[in-house]
Parts: sequence; structure tokens; C-alpha cells
Amino acid sequence: MSVAAAVILAAGKGTRMKSDLVKVLHQLAGRPLLGWPLAAAREAGAGRIVVVAGHQFDRVQQAYSTDADIVFALQEEQLGTGHAVSCSLPQLEGLHGAVLILCGDTPLLTGTTLRRLVQEHAVSSAAVTVLTARLDMPFGYGRIVRDADGRVRRIVEQRDATPEEQAITEVNSGIYCMDLAFLRAHIGRLGSENAQNEYYLTDLVGIAVAEHAGCGAVVADDPEEIMGVNDREQLAYASGLLRRRINRQLMLSGVSLVDPDKTYIDAEVKIGADSIIWPGCVLRGVTTIGCRCILESNVQIDGCSIVDDVHVKTGSVLSGSRVAEHASIGPMAHLRPGSVLGSHVKIGNFVETKKIVMGEGSKASHLTYLGDAEIGSEVNIGCGTITCNYDGVKKHRTVIGDGVFVGSDVQLVAPVTVGAGALIAAGTTVTRDVPADSLALSRTPQVNKEGWCLKKKAND
Repeated sequence: MSVAAAVILAAGKGTRMKSDLVKVLHQLAGRPLLGWPLAAAREAGAGRIVVVAGHQFDRVQQAYSTDADIVFALQEEQLGTGHAVSCSLPQLEGLHGAVLILCGDTPLLTGTTLRRLVQEHAVSSAAVTVLTARLDMPFGYGRIVRDADGRVRRIVEQRDATPEEQAITEVNSGIYCMDLAFLRAHIGRLGSENAQNEYYLTDLVGIAVAEHAGCGAVVADDPEEIMGVNDREQLAYASGLLRRRINRQLMLSGVSLVDPDKTYIDAEVKIGADSIIWPGCVLRGVTTIGCRCILESNVQIDGCSIVDDVHVKTGSVLSGSRVAEHASIGPMAHLRPGSVLGSHVKIGNFVETKKIVMGEGSKASHLTYLGDAEIGSEVNIGCGTITCNYDGVKKHRTVIGDGVFVGSDVQLVAPVTVGAGALIAAGTTVTRDVPADSLALSRTPQVNKEGWCLKKKAND
């Protein structure tokens, strides 16, 4: 069974985060906090997702402005979970069937668990099915009150619970599957006569029981799935658990992580089989790494496409770049956004690139800056070469043809073109185009003054 929609409650500010940024946009493991329940809802088959936002509504909406399956509902005042869900109803017009109701701050919730919840809801024919968990220390959670036959009768919040009810270890996750018809018919009956003076969605459980509509429950296999994130400590803890999940799945798919506990890989990163990732690597954003790649220690990669058999050496930083097969990068290289490397390219130690295209078999082995350049195939870039691309106002482009040999300590003052097969002598400053198969040489004649040092010492 699929669900017609999911409603995600994300209107709170998150005061305990001590931040100017609304809680659900704080990042963990490569996604905003809100992105994790969104992904779980999609995995569970929700056709439409309604995000109920309040604090920084425009900012939350902008973060997902390109997601066609998401619509937003505004909760201007935070008057409880029942009020939040009521704000979503206009966005659910025309839909029938079941709706998932989720919390925007539960990043550990999985699509697998939600599918179980949906399945149980369909089988039981209950109006409401709640996801629960059993906790050794249930303080702060609403308790699940069952009758002698084990049927759910109601949910009582911590502040409203009697001492006997507070001893119950089965707790409410705040996650439900409900019939839309039941929700529409009864949400107006919720009252705010409680310790918080809020409209509790949990009261719908009591209404379902009283109306003989039925309330089912699914106990989560892993209690940590229902954990909410309220402060930075919990954010870091949840992030660690998510990264362990990510790393485990990668290892099961054939990727070697030499030390998983010291390897940080975001959710959107894809890595091919037989690649080896050494400790200290940080892989972020929408990054793809092919098969049989080697990433040595302390490599940072963000938003890159790297194909098979690439070797990235220690301490290198890559962002917004594309790397073809059998390339070698580093150690201590820096590929800035817009760098495109062909197959068998070598970028050596302390080389920086930005907005370049570098052809097959070309190499820049040491201490070089290449920016705003088009470099052909089988080009040798000598140590200390600089493409001087900025004149203080505009950036200019350097073009280097196939088979060019650039000697050490060369400055190429853009805009400039070096023809195929040319040779640029060491120490040259290139300010004019160099024809193909030519030698470019620009040096001040060397003068030797014999005995000058001896005379200087005598005068000192």
C-alpha cells in the first residue's frame, strides 16, 4: 500500500540550538535536518509532501524550491501538533487514503520503518496507526496507554501523566499514519485543556478509540529512529549515527574504508566498488567517485565527478571539478570549481587549478597555478608556472595547444595563446601569442662580474 501524502511538522524555531538559523535547516551528514524525514517519506511512497513551516518560512521554502513533490503550509503561531496538522489540510485537498504525519527533526527515521507503519495501517484497517518505541529512560516522551488486551487506548503527554503512567516505557514517536477522511472529520474536535495549552494531535487516538474507528501501533525495531534533535549535542550524535549507516552501506557495496570511524562521507556521495578510502577523508555534496579509486589520508572532495582508477594523494582538496580515468592528483593539490581533467592527467604537489580544461596525458607536477585556461593533450607544465589571468578588473583566458612544453618559472600573461608543439623556455614571461612549433624565450642577459664578492667583503 502507498500513501497519498506525508505531512512534515517543521514550524519550530529550535531555541536550544542557540542559532540564528531555524533548526530544520541545520546540516548533518550532507542534508538539512529536514531533508532526512523528507527522504524517508519519499522512500515510503508518499506522492505529495506538505511541509508545515513557521519560523523562517521563506528560508525553509527556498531551500526546497526546486522539489516538485513538496508544497508548504504556514503555521504562523505554534499552538501544538494538532494545530500544525490542521494548517496542512488545504494542501491535502482532493487527496484520499492515508497520510503520514512526521516530525521535521527526526533524521534517524528510515523509509523501511515507515513502510512497516503503512503496511500495518492497511492490514489493521484502523483510523490511526502510531509508531512507538520502548525506552529504558522514557522521560519527556508521551506514553502509550494500552488496555488489558494490549490495545492502544490513548497517549498521555509527560506533563499530564500520572506517576503510574510515567512508569510506562512504551513511548509515542510523534509519527503516525492516519486516514485522511478521519483526520478531516475530527481534527476540529481537539481542545487545548492541558498543561501546555496546546492542541495535541495525540488526542485523535482517544477520539479514534471512542468512535470505534480503531488505533493500531507499530513498535520501532531501533528506538533511536524516533530520536529528535533539539540541540547541537544531539545534532552531532545523530550525525555520527547517520555516517556509520552510510559507511556501512558503502563497505557492503564493495568500498574499502581503512578506518570507518575517521571517514566522513555525506549522504549524496556515490563510490564505486574496489575503491579505497583512507582515514581523515571528507567527501561532501553531490559527489561521484568511480571504481578502483584511491583516496589517501585527509583528502577533501566536495561536489565532484571522479571516474575510475583515479588516485588522489594526501591532503588534496577538490571542489566542483570533473576528473577522468587514471588521473593522479596531489599530494597537497587544490582543484577549485570548474576544473576538468582528462584521462591520465597528473596534477602534482602544491598545484592549484581553477576553471581549466586539461587534455589527456598533460601534467603539472609542482608548485603551479593554472586558472582560466584551456590546456591541450600531452602538455608539460613546468614547476612554478603561473597563468596570470586577472588584470585587476577582468579575468582573461590562456590557451595552450597540444604537445606544448612549458619550462619552469614561466608566467603566461592572459589573454594569450600558445600554439601546438611550442616550447616556452624556463623563466619566460609570455605576453604575446606564441605560434605553433616555436620557441618563446624572454630573459634578461646574464652578466658575471668576476671577483665582485671578494671586493664587497674587503669593503665591509
